[in-house]
This record gives sequence, structure tokens and C-alpha cells, in this order.
Amino acid sequence: MHVSFALFADAANLSQEGKLNILGVFDAVRVEQFPAVHPRATLVVRLKAVPSDAGRHEVGLRWTNARGHVLWESSAALEIGAPPPGATEVDMPLIFQLDLPLDVGGTYRMDVGINGRTAAQVILHVQAGAPPVIPAPPGQLVS
Repeated sequence: MHVSFALFADAANLSQEGKLNILGVFDAVRVEQFPAVHPRATLVVRLKAVPSDAGRHEVGLRWTNARGHVLWESSAALEIGAPPPGATEVDMPLIFQLDLPLDVGGTYRMDVGINGRTAAQVILHVQAGAPPVIPAPPGQLVS
């Protein structure tokens, strides 16, 4: 089993047809001041499993701040069934709704583990302060 991709987004869901929908992918946020919490961030992880991966596996998440301190970690069991006849792989989308604590500025990391080993890392750049104002040239709009 391996991670096809992992990312932060504003939202994600699975359609009735089983399609993974992802809205608002991001890798940077700005907060007014520290400490802060980025509420309801969505972590999307797409696992690919092969027939030999059928069975029980542990999936773990570890959120580390810019100074290397682990702010929280969690794990859960994931049961993977055998793929349908004729299929060589199975897509396993995982969608996590998270409140991300932010205590300092810099680069944060979400480690995604499978069976005790890091399978993916998702980076989030965090800054404090108001966003820069970019003045528009006379007679032009800035979007």
C-alpha cells in the first residue's frame, strides 16, 4: 500500500458515484497572531492498495510545528478488503476534518503513517500578521 497523494484543502467529499471531490487546495495560511487554530482544515489522503494489502492496517497522523515539537498525534485501524475480481489496485480515499493548532510561525508538517512508517508528509507554511496590500496601478483593477 502506498500514498498516491496527500494535501490540505478547504473541503472534500465522495460523490454518489465514488468520485473524490477536493475544493480549495492550500499549503500556506496567514493568522492574525499566535497562538491560533486553523479551524476545519481538511486533510485528504489517497491510498492505493493491491490484493496483498487486504487486512488490518494502522494509519497515523502526527502534527509537528516549525520548531519540531509534536502538537498532537492520532492513529486508527483501517480494514482493507480484497479488490473486486480483475482489479489490480483499490483506491482508498481518506478525508480528515481537523482543527490545526498553530503556536509559532514557520513550516509545519503533517506526517501520514502506515503501519508505523511515514508514508507521506504534507507541509503547511504559516505566517502571522495582516496580508500585504498591493496597490493597483491607476485605472486598473487587482484581483
